[in-house]
Amino acid sequence: MSATADKIHPLGEAKTEVARSGASHWGVMILVSLGVLIAYADRSSISAAIANKPFLQFFNLSDGNRGWIGSAFFWSYAVAQIPMGWIVDRYGAKRPYAICFALWCLATAATGLMTTFAGLIFMRVMVGAMEGVVMPASYRWIRHNVPERHTGAAIGIFSMGNKIGTAGGASLGAWLIVSYDWRLMFIVTGLLGLIWLLPWTAFVKNDLPRKEGMVAARQMAASVSFRSIITSPVVWGGMIINFCYSYFIFYCMTWMPAYLVEQHGLSLTHSALYTFFSFGGIAIVAVLAGWMADKIIERGASPVTTRKVFVVLGFIGAGTVLFGAYTTDLNAALFWNVFSLSCLGLASANSLALCAVTLIPQRAIGMVTGVQHLAAGLSGGLAAGLSGWLLHISGSYDLPMKVIVVFLVLGAAACIVLVRPQWSPKVTEVTT
Repeated sequence: MSATADKIHPLGEAKTEVARSGASHWGVMILVSLGVLIAYADRSSISAAIANKPFLQFFNLSDGNRGWIGSAFFWSYAVAQIPMGWIVDRYGAKRPYAICFALWCLATAATGLMTTFAGLIFMRVMVGAMEGVVMPASYRWIRHNVPERHTGAAIGIFSMGNKIGTAGGASLGAWLIVSYDWRLMFIVTGLLGLIWLLPWTAFVKNDLPRKEGMVAARQMAASVSFRSIITSPVVWGGMIINFCYSYFIFYCMTWMPAYLVEQHGLSLTHSALYTFFSFGGIAIVAVLAGWMADKIIERGASPVTTRKVFVVLGFIGAGTVLFGAYTTDLNAALFWNVFSLSCLGLASANSLALCAVTLIPQRAIGMVTGVQHLAAGLSGGLAAGLSGWLLHISGSYDLPMKVIVVFLVLGAAACIVLVRPQWSPKVTEVTT
């Protein structure tokens, strides 16, 4: 069975573009970006809590315990990625996303009611598992609704959502903790997110196949086998890039406020402000880099080569975080903190456009995204837990930052070597 194609994808796969007006798909694109913003705000609010002394004293937390709290979310998030990808490829994005969205918001709010360390861990696990739907559902919608020529800009807007969500979650969390307490912080950030469900359910087209079309939808999803996905060097390249990129992001999300408070003596409020600047910087650069790559590609440049150059430059620029580790000057440390994370924005939209959209068959976007973001989830768990352990044994944040640079070099190398069109997952045509 084949669809009428109005455009040929770089892989040679016919791409059907949904007949939407530009205003329509950009409007929903903003809503998709707001969804990931709320997701990242809910997951990053914990960073303000683990830098707050009353929170630490209430649960009697050591550095190792703080690492466990940070990593609990990411382990369940990683485990949920592939099942969520399988679900959205077969049942669409709208309903699975809405159900999981409601559940993680309620779990975030319930975190403020916990009185034991075990309860705290359980709620973080629940938030992580339900947020596993975000990436597969979002990239499925982008791939099916946004033209190739706008992919970089669209994913830049999407990436801006998760960066602003991280910055906003940490800042809002810090403000609520300082003004009220950590309990109210979790309750407010969790319940506020539920407002997003109103426009999502009202304005986003339901892409769940009708009963008579369910068999065909499952056949289309099965035409790219899991074996083809998991043996593809492009998918492995995307996993490594995601892992290395996300390791830096999730380190900053979990530990940056604590690093600025404990190593440089900033207040919780000021540390949240600089966290906001760092993630605001990467958000702006992500949009601009995605747009610039789109323009270069429109002029005839290779989509693959163009986006790979942006990704490698982003990883190289992010490596300047090491300069901050070696300086004792507060202003210099803050500068390199903001500059290095902002540079990573060169890779944000372009790595995702390359490894989750451009080189991936349309019918398998949910599963492939799930597989690749399994690596991102694992990196978050490792970044939170390993950084806590390294901090414990060294007594300094310098060693955790050196590990970041090792992963950045690995990510750049994987992009250069593994991400090639001929190594994309293969499609087996389905006949009816």
